[in-house]
Amino acid sequence: MSNVVRKIGFSLEIHKTRKSMGEAAGKKAEELIVHYLKQKKEVRIIAGSAPSQNEIIAYLAKSKAIDWSRITGFHMDEYIGISEDSPQSFGKWMKDRLFSKVPIKKAHYICPGTDPKKECERYAALLKKVPIDVVLAGIGVNGHLAFNDPPVADFKDPLLVKIISLDSVCRNQQLNDGCFTSLKDVPKRAVTLTIPVLMGATSIVCTVPGPTKTKAVGRMFNGQVETKCPASILRYHPDCYVFLDGESGKELL
Repeated sequence: MSNVVRKIGFSLEIHKTRKSMGEAAGKKAEELIVHYLKQKKEVRIIAGSAPSQNEIIAYLAKSKAIDWSRITGFHMDEYIGISEDSPQSFGKWMKDRLFSKVPIKKAHYICPGTDPKKECERYAALLKKVPIDVVLAGIGVNGHLAFNDPPVADFKDPLLVKIISLDSVCRNQQLNDGCFTSLKDVPKRAVTLTIPVLMGATSIVCTVPGPTKTKAVGRMFNGQVETKCPASILRYHPDCYVFLDGESGKELL
């Protein structure tokens, strides 16, 4: 580890390698989940589905410390216009890498189908039943949280789940991440959890590796807290843990 900063309610760790970053993030997420399991019968988590989350999700999938039979899981967003079993589906991504690998009590998937508006209402109702304990997040090249891109991000969004149009930076990120073979294949609309839902969690573990996120991380920490970089709002969360590797965090060293 090359740098650790602790502020009131906020932690930042910059690790030399992506592997060590992912392991540290996984340990922190595990620690938080176990902590909340000691306090309540059920713990509710929201997890992001993206290549940036590979290491932390892989760590949690092998965790022996977590009683998954008392965990309810959600994911953050889903494309509109692709099938639930499509390789590009975020629900399928999370199911394949975590929710199907552990004896989880319940996993709730966003399934826009032919009526995305109705699905937003259904998923919102599930989310507001009981507070969320832990969010596992990444950030986008444009600084987005979930699919709250700068043009649609709202720190005081009245909705819990909404339909959005993806901006060009976000769509190109999906292509560059290898999720699609051409830009025309990347959907233009999606369903996303809003920023107040994510910020409403008791704890957040944000894991951001790689050189493509360097500029966004710089703006996240050194820029204004504004929707031009939605992830900047994390600086206001009372219990947020951010894990970077040497590439994503190099502007902060």
